[in-house]
Amino acid sequence: MNIHFKGVFFLTQRLLSLIADGGRIVNVSTGLTRFALPGFAAYAAMKGAIETLTKYMAKELGPRGIAVNVIAPGAIETDFGGGAVRDNAQMNSFVAGQTALGRVGLPDDIGGVIA
Repeated sequence: MNIHFKGVFFLTQRLLSLIADGGRIVNVSTGLTRFALPGFAAYAAMKGAIETLTKYMAKELGPRGIAVNVIAPGAIETDFGGGAVRDNAQMNSFVAGQTALGRVGLPDDIGGVIA
């Protein structure tokens, strides 16, 4: 079991007694679960597991009124991957050309969704 997946699973399990009925859980996945790029197999597989876990948690916690959702953003200008999407102009341009908005995502694009 991947360490990141374990963290999501066990942290949620540990906090369940503190989450009020009617509460919310938001898990974070990645757009990399929708297509394949060399070098990201383990990361994408772990995030795919989080997406499946989220579906099961939603079903199991539904009787308590707890909504469980997952967001799966595309490339965001962060430190991920050594900041390559943010710091490499050629990569940033390539990714931007693949998106509906014609630009790479920014942290503020997803922060409000989670908040």
